[in-house]
Amino acid sequence: MSMSRALQRSEVALEASAKGTVGVEAKAPPNADFFRQPLAPILTALGVAVLVVLAISFARANGLIAGLWGAGGLAMAAWLRSGRGLQYDLGFGVLVAAGVFAGEILAGNTLWLSAVFTLSNVLEIVLAVLLARRLLTGLHVDSVHGLARFLTICAIAPVPAALLASGTVANLAGQDFIEAFRIWWGGHALGFAVIGVVGLSLRKAHLKLLKQPARLAEGVGLGLLLSGACYALFSHLSMPFGFLLLPLILLAAVRFRVIGAAWALLVVTVMAIGGTMAGHGPYHQFAIEDRALLAQLLVLLGYMPILLVAALLEERDQLMQRAKDGRLRAERASAAKSRLLANVAHEIKSPIGGVIGIGELWAGGHLGKVSDSQVEMAQMLVKTSRQIEALTHDLLDVARAEAGAVKVDLRPTEVSGVLEDVRRSMMLLPEAKGLRIDVIADGDALVAMADSQRLTQVVGNLANNAMKYGASGGVVILRAEWRGDRIRIEVTDRGPGLSEEKQAQLFEPFNRLGLDRSSVEGHGVGLTLAKRLVELQGGDIGVHSVAGQGATFWVELPGV
Repeated sequence: MSMSRALQRSEVALEASAKGTVGVEAKAPPNADFFRQPLAPILTALGVAVLVVLAISFARANGLIAGLWGAGGLAMAAWLRSGRGLQYDLGFGVLVAAGVFAGEILAGNTLWLSAVFTLSNVLEIVLAVLLARRLLTGLHVDSVHGLARFLTICAIAPVPAALLASGTVANLAGQDFIEAFRIWWGGHALGFAVIGVVGLSLRKAHLKLLKQPARLAEGVGLGLLLSGACYALFSHLSMPFGFLLLPLILLAAVRFRVIGAAWALLVVTVMAIGGTMAGHGPYHQFAIEDRALLAQLLVLLGYMPILLVAALLEERDQLMQRAKDGRLRAERASAAKSRLLANVAHEIKSPIGGVIGIGELWAGGHLGKVSDSQVEMAQMLVKTSRQIEALTHDLLDVARAEAGAVKVDLRPTEVSGVLEDVRRSMMLLPEAKGLRIDVIADGDALVAMADSQRLTQVVGNLANNAMKYGASGGVVILRAEWRGDRIRIEVTDRGPGLSEEKQAQLFEPFNRLGLDRSSVEGHGVGLTLAKRLVELQGGDIGVHSVAGQGATFWVELPGV
């Protein structure tokens, strides 16, 4: 490596460090230096000169003002897409001005008139570029908001230039100022809008369509249909089939979104305004100034709104893709969380089993003589360890359920027997002392299509919660009944109930609704597990509660 190159790299590294990008080699923007990227401005200037000649030669109305002007739209789109920076902008502006001036001279305008028109065109192009950079976020026109802003810019940018040019032709040629202004503004605004949307919406993804034969054939066929319809309407044929254009442009918007609608509008605009000003089409009986105005209004009011439809469809596609990506990320995160829970729970089970064994041996005096306080401490150790063991089992079940690893064996299950089994198991718990537990079966043959083991687990979970949180009511009711073709199971307590805010948070994992520091034991995963198990059995779960009036948790399963 040469000494000069080493020094250059060290300077770049120091500059990057000063900007907070230590460790990353700073690179100049690819378009920062105008003289390193001369091709885009030169080609743009050539294109501008050609479009100026074509506009003046074939679309001139009102003596000196053209009814359609595409040079400004091309220059603006290329300028916005190619680069930024004072040096680059100055160079680009000079080349664009040279292109416009050359086109004016080649079209036969005088030096003085060419200079005025060049100044007017460069003024509106610069204004459009500045407004777009200021107001158009990311230069995106593929959303309704972005497209609406861009079309507003296209309407505002030509106004100062139209005033200057119209005043000039009114003084030099004695032409009507208002007619000159409206034709200049309409033609230049349409050029900005139509060519600008094509230039800004074109992406590499659109070019990939050329590699898809079916899509390419569809686009070519649609373009041929559109061109044929425009020729039939705006050529010497002047056929009365104007209704054909709207569905064709709309079809282009639906199939190819904004870029398709923009290309369709470009074809329609050129052929409609060009043919109308040549004396063809539906407005051939009007004077040339009126024909230019009517053709511009036809495109602006009749066809331009379809661009907004295309932007709305593209925005919907983007939102759907974002939702899909978000769902995939959420699913991956959920799977990772489930694996973590399963691994943690599995790793906890073995040492907790050892702690329980040691605690029981200690409490039983098998490890030596123990005092009463030591027995109490050992029993508390065993009780706490069993709570952790229960939590690990719940975590494993939740992780398996979320990962789809829990299998359910759906068979006709007598719900009354499940409720009675739950009642008996609850009565054996010390917490059930002084609590009445009732089972009510409304109707005969209360048979649900369910997994009896998992259904018992769900109902037992709900009944335990009712016993813990609603014991102050003195009673827990387990009820089963038919609801249409489904079996409804209800677990009701007469405790403090739940507010609407707490009901909305019920099935969130590890959410104990503010009871984390209360004397009521729990971990906040039971209801999450119950919900997942019910859904695996094709059922629904919910709650009905009023604060101060108890709560009723319900489960509905398909009946047999």
